Amino acid sequence: MPQRATKIVATLGPASSDPALLEQMIRHGVNVVRLNFSHGKAQDHIDRANLVRQAAQRAGREVGIMADLQGPKIRVGKFAEGKVMLENGAPFVLDAERTEPGDINGVGLDYKELPRDVKAGDLLLLNDGLIVLTVERVMGPAVHTTVKVGGELSNNKGINKMGGGLTAPALTAKDMDDIRTAMSFKADYVAVSFPKTATDMELARQLCNVACSDGHRPGLIAKIERAEAIPELENILRVSDGIMVARGDLAVEVGNATVPALQKRMIKLAREMDKVVITATQMMESMILAPVPTRAEVSDVANAVLDGTDAVMLSAETAAGKYPLETVMEMAKICEAAEKAHHHDIESDFTGKTFGRIDQSIAMGALFTAHHLGAKAIVALTESGSTALWMSRHDVKMPIYALTPKLATQRKLTLYRNVRPLLMDTSADRDTALADAERHLKKRGIVQSGDVYAITCGEPMGAPGGTNMLKICKVG
Repeated sequence: MPQRATKIVATLGPASSDPALLEQMIRHGVNVVRLNFSHGKAQDHIDRANLVRQAAQRAGREVGIMADLQGPKIRVGKFAEGKVMLENGAPFVLDAERTEPGDINGVGLDYKELPRDVKAGDLLLLNDGLIVLTVERVMGPAVHTTVKVGGELSNNKGINKMGGGLTAPALTAKDMDDIRTAMSFKADYVAVSFPKTATDMELARQLCNVACSDGHRPGLIAKIERAEAIPELENILRVSDGIMVARGDLAVEVGNATVPALQKRMIKLAREMDKVVITATQMMESMILAPVPTRAEVSDVANAVLDGTDAVMLSAETAAGKYPLETVMEMAKICEAAEKAHHHDIESDFTGKTFGRIDQSIAMGALFTAHHLGAKAIVALTESGSTALWMSRHDVKMPIYALTPKLATQRKLTLYRNVRPLLMDTSADRDTALADAERHLKKRGIVQSGDVYAITCGEPMGAPGGTNMLKICKVG
C-alpha cells in the first residue's frame, strides 16, 4: 500500500477504458475514479462502474467511484460549418429561438433563459473565457453583442457571465435521472455541478436517498464553480460531505487572478469544518499530449498538496490523453515529494481547541498521543468513518489505518487524506476485535514485533459514532 497521503482522482474515458490499463492506473496510485455524466448514456456509466470494480479487484485495492453530474447546459448551439472565426469589434447575436445552424452573424442557444439573465453592459465569456462578448441590447429572445475578444467558436461551447448571475438551476431533469443511475451501481460519491446555495445540495441529497432504497448513502461533493457559491461557501459546506475546487468555470466567472487565493481559502475552510476537498482542473493539462508535465504544473500540484487538499484530480489527462498511466505516476511522485517537504506543527492544532463530542475527543487524543510516542501507525476501528475523517484533518506524519466491516465505508474513505481503509469483520467482543486488528496489521506488514501503535474503537462494538476508547499497544 503506497505511503502517499494525498489521494488521486482520475476521470475515466476512452483513453483509460482498457481493463488492463485501468488496473495499472489503480496499482500506480488512482484512489477514486470519476465518471463524467456529461458524456455517455446510463448503460455506459453502469458498464464503466463494473469495469472499475473489476479492475480494482484484480489490483487487490479498493477504489471509490465518483459520479459527476453534468448540471445545466449553458451552451451555444451548433454551427453550419462546425465553427466560426469571430473578429474583434464584430456584431454577434445569441438567439434563444434560432433553430437553423449558426454562422458568422449569430447562433442558437441550448440555454433558452439567457435573454432574461443578461442586460446591456454585461460581459459573456465563451469557451472557458477565450472569447468575450459585450452585451449591447436584448431584444426579445435575441441577445445582441459585440465581440470584445475574438477567436474560433465551435459547436456547443459553454457560456459564463462575468460575476455570475445566470439563473439555471443546479439540478436538471437529466441530473435527476443520472442520480438514479449512479445509485443503481452504488456510486460512493456524487459531485453536483454549479450549486449556488445549500438548498441545491440538500435537494441532491434527498434525491440520492430516495433513489437508493437499501440505505446506501453516497458522499456529496459540491463543485464550487459559480461566483454566487463563494459567499455561500460555509452554508454549502455544512450540508455537503466535501467540495471540489473546480477552477475552470470558477476562474471564468471571478477572474483567473482571484482563484489561487480562493483555492487556499476553500481548502482551509473545508479542513476546519471536517469536510473533504478535491482540487481540480488543468492540473497536468500538458500531459494530454506530452509524456512529462511542465514545471508550472508540478508546482501547481505540489502547492495544492502543501495547502492540505485531500485529493488532486485529473480530467482530460486520463479520460482522453495520450499518457494516462504516466500522468498518474507523475502526479503520485509530485504528491509524495511535496508531503516529505512539508513540516507542520501539530501542537498548534490542539492549542485552545475544545471538543464537544466524546468520539471526536478520542480521535484527537489518538493523534496527540501517537505523535508524542512516535507511533508506527494510528488505527481506527470504524463503522461510519467519522473517526478517521477527524484524524485526517490534521497533518500527522504517520498513516491512519481505518479498519471497517462495511465495504461502502471502505470505499468512501478512499478519498480522505492520509487514510488507508481496510476491510475487516469486527467482532462484537472488544478484546477479540483488538486482537483481530493487530493480526490484520501484522499480516499486511504494517506493524511488526516491537512497534507501538494507537488504536481507537467504541463500546458497544458496532455502534456508529460510538468511539469512546483509545488504547496504546506494543506489538509482541
